[in-house]
Amino acid sequence: MQAVFTRRPWQRLAVAAGMALLGVSAQAQTTVEDLQSRGARIGYANEKPFAYTEMDGHVTGESPQIVAAILPALGIAKIEPVLTEWGALIPGLRAQRFDLIAAGMYITPERCKQVLFTDPHYQLPDTLLVAQGNPKNLDSYESIAADPSVKLAITSGTVNLKYARDAGISDDQIVQVPDTSSQLQAVLSGRADATIGTQLTMQGLEELSRGRAEALREFKDDPAHMGYGALAFRPEDRALRDAVNTALKQWLGSEAHLAAVAPFGFDERNITHKTAAELCQAE
Repeated sequence: MQAVFTRRPWQRLAVAAGMALLGVSAQAQTTVEDLQSRGARIGYANEKPFAYTEMDGHVTGESPQIVAAILPALGIAKIEPVLTEWGALIPGLRAQRFDLIAAGMYITPERCKQVLFTDPHYQLPDTLLVAQGNPKNLDSYESIAADPSVKLAITSGTVNLKYARDAGISDDQIVQVPDTSSQLQAVLSGRADATIGTQLTMQGLEELSRGRAEALREFKDDPAHMGYGALAFRPEDRALRDAVNTALKQWLGSEAHLAAVAPFGFDERNITHKTAAELCQAE
């Protein structure tokens, strides 16, 4: 299957990527050459604005746009998207269902034990989605923990599950769901009083709710919970990750980068100079 992502001839990036390849080991060159030959399979979960399937079947989003710029610069022209649930992304990567994860996945110390991340290509805070008018006056994890009757929907496998438990929210209050569509339905049906996710994702769900739900503009959260999203690779593919990372760092912050991600709500405020090494040691 040919890539469904928009691709452009990033000439300066191609030069930088070629230089990166010259510096990696023979094993890494074989890995890159393999993907040049057969193409790259990209694991993603259906979550706007990070990676999602449009009505016409095309895959788009912030992370696919990153991939569409970086991989062709490495000579990898064929890109095959593989849809899976969020909680199956890392198991699917390790089981070789796909070659990398391009889903806006946050770098966390726990995930760093299982996969290799590039340096982050965005930073983003979280917020709550609640019923219109915020009838329970929720504004933080702590406000949910303080009322045992409040239910919080959380996508399985996300860092928000740990944050909620650390804040004192009991498992009886937590409704685990598989994806963002289920998050929205949980709030609209009354199965949950709120759901949690990235600011952009929750704003997207607000739009889909047609006035029945709202994403909080003011969410009291620990600054340490700022999310940093990156591409992820299998541990044995370190040199491939390094080649992609070198090309990525040359491109991030450029006019081409900002133009590519602007349609998904990202701008220069989302650029970060944090590294995967820093974030993997954060705890």
